[in-house]
Order: sequence, then structure tokens, then C-alpha cells
Amino acid sequence: MAYTVLARRYRSRTFDEVVGQEPIARTLRSAIEQNRVAHAYLFCGTRGVGKTTMARILARALNCQKGPTPDPCGKCDICESIHRGDDVDVLEIDGASNTGVEDVRVLRDNAHYRPARARFKIYYIDEVHMLSRSAFNALLKTLEEPPEHVKFIFSTTEPERLPATILSRCQRFDFRAVPTDRIAEHLAGIAKKEKVKADAEAILAIAREGRGSVRDALTLLDQVIAVGGGKVTLDAVRETVGATAGEKVLAVAGACADGDPGRALGLFGELLAAGADLGSLLEQLMRQVRDLLVVKTCGEAAELLDAFGPDPKCLAAEAAKLSVPALVACLGYLTEARSRARWAVDGRPIAELAIVRMASLADMEPLPEVVARLEALEQSLAGASPAAAPASSRPRAPAAPTPAAPRPAPPADEKKKALILPVRPEGAGRPPAGPERTAPPPGPEQRARVEEAMNDPIVQKAVQVFEGRILNVED
Repeated sequence: MAYTVLARRYRSRTFDEVVGQEPIARTLRSAIEQNRVAHAYLFCGTRGVGKTTMARILARALNCQKGPTPDPCGKCDICESIHRGDDVDVLEIDGASNTGVEDVRVLRDNAHYRPARARFKIYYIDEVHMLSRSAFNALLKTLEEPPEHVKFIFSTTEPERLPATILSRCQRFDFRAVPTDRIAEHLAGIAKKEKVKADAEAILAIAREGRGSVRDALTLLDQVIAVGGGKVTLDAVRETVGATAGEKVLAVAGACADGDPGRALGLFGELLAAGADLGSLLEQLMRQVRDLLVVKTCGEAAELLDAFGPDPKCLAAEAAKLSVPALVACLGYLTEARSRARWAVDGRPIAELAIVRMASLADMEPLPEVVARLEALEQSLAGASPAAAPASSRPRAPAAPTPAAPRPAPPADEKKKALILPVRPEGAGRPPAGPERTAPPPGPEQRARVEEAMNDPIVQKAVQVFEGRILNVED
């Protein structure tokens, strides 16, 4: 007999067995109990969080021979066939493969026929966002007023791609990512049923690797059982996901924190030579820097740290070497490197560039500290005596007014400086800061200088371009 993977063998059969989606399960149970089942539902959420499972449970609850009931028997022929996904009256359609308007027209024409043996004819369209615009338009009328024996269930990972006309005709349920502790509890129960010896830390690591997806976690558990020979250990999990020991990755981050790019590149090269995948290694390095940031800001909070990481005390020792802005910059460098290396022919130089840039941040000082030092320096200069203050920082006393002496005529070869002030239109805004500059009343000598300057073609061009006027002419 062919082997059935854990994700299919342990698919939930009732609302009570659904992992991590209890609010949605309670809502659907109440709708069935109060006979308030809608004609169209939309299930939104990331992969592996229970959308298809919930759709099948709802279909069984509506079509069970003892129903409609929130607790389907699971033993009648209809319940069994719906759970397998091959019931004649519950049609599961792949939206990615049936995207055209002709497919929807066939569905619309067949919807008028009553179910063969069940109570309702249920159409479940997975990845409904893949339908074309014409297909959505062809479905609108049937979706708004379907026959009384027809129910629609849609699921999608990208609800933002659905037209508003479809969204307004469905009751929407948003499936959240399943918490790590709930996934770990579920995995531990399955391992016990499979009579597999599993370490608690390994189960937690698998749950974290699932990243909120129960199906991904179950798939990884299947692989780990095969790798570990029937045992679930942390080493088997690390070998399955291709993860490197956290202490070795921390050594690379520690070399960068010490400002030693040569040692950091050497350790990074050793990990690659040992067979580590470049993309996985960059991702692990990102997690390590993220853990350093968590320890730096939150303390040694073990529940927030990576399962494959080193001891929190070792992380705290390395985190003390870098500031928070430096760690944030390191995460930015690694994120950019991982994105660019994914599409490069050889991503190693890109990764090594990120490591060198990280090592250069060892001497980086936080901006608030630099600003505080500058303010302290400014205060110390302001409080110094005029004799001790530098010449550049001494306040200058205003010069006493002296009678204007007649200015000697400049030599013929000496160039004059013309101060040109742009003329603003009436009512135009002015700069927010700075005193307004006004022109001194021109005397006969000054008017002569202005007229002489205006004879210069360059000055004429400047006045024309800036739409200004000459205030003063200096030698």
C-alpha cells in the first residue's frame, strides 16, 4: 500500500480538530446551528493554515446524512468521499488551471442541476485570485443569486487581487498564521501516535521552521523522521533544513563585530567549503544578527530567539560589541545581499561584500551620542571667556560708525563685484529664516558704479536670468 504523508493522514475532520483557527470554526458552527449559512464564503490566508481543510469540514457538515450538523459523523459515504476530495457533489476546482471564461460558463450552466445524492452542490475554487477578469465577470450574477441548492467556497492567498464585486458577495474569513506553540503541541501529538521518539527542542525547532504553516511543519516532520531513522532530534532537523551550527555562524558575526573582515571572510569561506548553501547561510546569518538585536533590545529572552542559535549568554557577549543602529544596518546589508545573490550567477562576491560592510560598522557610533557630544562642545565654547575662546568663535563687537571717506577710483584692470538681488513678485513667499536684505540708499557715486556694471554683458545676462537688480558694486 502506498505511503500517505502525515499532512494528509492527519488532516482535521471536524471543527474541533482544526489547529489554530478556533474563531472561524466557532463562527461556522454557529451559522450551521442557527441555519444562517451563507451562499458564498471566502477563505483568505497564507499556505498551509487550514483553508482547504475548513472548506471540506464545512461541506461535510452541510451534506452529512445526519445533517446539516456542526458535528458530521465522518462515517457515512458522503463524509468519507468529501474528506478524500472526490465527492460527486462537492467539486474542488483549481483556479490556477481553470482561469478562462469558458470554464466559468460551464460551472454556471451546471449549477442549475440539482445534486446527485447530497443536500447541496458545493463549488470549492482554490486560488480563486488566478481567474481572469472575464471569468470573474461571468461569475458575478450566479454568485449574487445562486440556486438554493448551491454553495460557493473560495480560498486565496492573495485577496487583494480579487475584484471588489466578488469580495462584496462573499462572507470573508481571514486565516491567521498558527502560533508556534500550537504547532509544536500538534506535532508532539502526531509523533506520539506514530510511536516516534521526539525531543522537545527538535519539535519546537520544526514548529518554528513551519513559520505559521501546519502543513509545512508536518512535511518537515516527515522528512526528519526519515533522516533520523525514526527519531526526531535537533541534529536531524539541522541536517534536513541544511542549517549550520549556530556557534559557527555566530563566529562570523563576532568577527564582524570585532571589525576584522579578514577573519570574517575566512570563517564564511570555511562554512561554504563544508557544503553549506549560500542562500541558507545568508538566511542563518540574518537570523543570528536578528537574535543579537533582540538580545540587545529585549535582553536574553529565549522564547524570541532562533531554535538553531547558540546560548543566549554568548549572544549577549557579542551584542555588547555593536550598537543598535549598527545591528540594524547589518540586517539591511544581509537582506540586500540575499535578494541580489538569489538572481546572480555567482552570489558569493555579493555575500562577501555584505560581510566586509558589516565589519566596517564596528567603529560606528550612535547618532544620539554624536549629537550630544557636539552639543556639549558648543556649550563649552559658548561658556569660555573671550580671551580663551578661539578667534573664530569670539563674538565680534559692532564697529563704531565712521564717516564715509571718498572712495578712490579703482584701476582700470581691477574687476568689480556686483551683488544682484532677485526681485520677487508681489505677495510671493519669502524664506522662513534669515533677515531680509534691503538695499542701501544709492548715492551719486554708487549709481555711477551700477551703471558701469550694467554695461558688462555678463552682469546683464545675470540680471536677466535671475530677474533681479543690482544692490551694490564693490571693488
